[in-house]
Amino acid sequence: MNIGQASKQSGISTKMIRYYEQIGLLETVNRSNSGYRLYSKDDIDDLCFLRHSRDLGFSSKQMKELLYLRKNANRQSADVKQLTQEHIETLNQKIAQLQEMVNSLQNSFDHCAGDDNADCAILEDLGQAK
Repeated sequence: MNIGQASKQSGISTKMIRYYEQIGLLETVNRSNSGYRLYSKDDIDDLCFLRHSRDLGFSSKQMKELLYLRKNANRQSADVKQLTQEHIETLNQKIAQLQEMVNSLQNSFDHCAGDDNADCAILEDLGQAK
């Protein structure tokens, strides 16, 4: 199957597929005599795995490690679990940071009159160096 078909089946753009090949996330695929990429069922499975991993917020480095572990029959599930635990901790930290941002903005929003006056608590709070 060609790159366009691989893109449709995996849900990853052709540009991203080429990028994944460039950075070594995907092994170099076979090419036709005319130089077109030819993707196998295994390649599509890898692309779908990468898409789902990316959707869950794993970095390219983490996705490469996960793909390696997936293909390694001698892997230990503890390695996969450890990588996932680290990712969960990172996501929880990001969630906490985002919640702090929401709380700060909500506080500013709640104190802004939102009327015809020039005074604005939101702009005042944004101007405060912390």
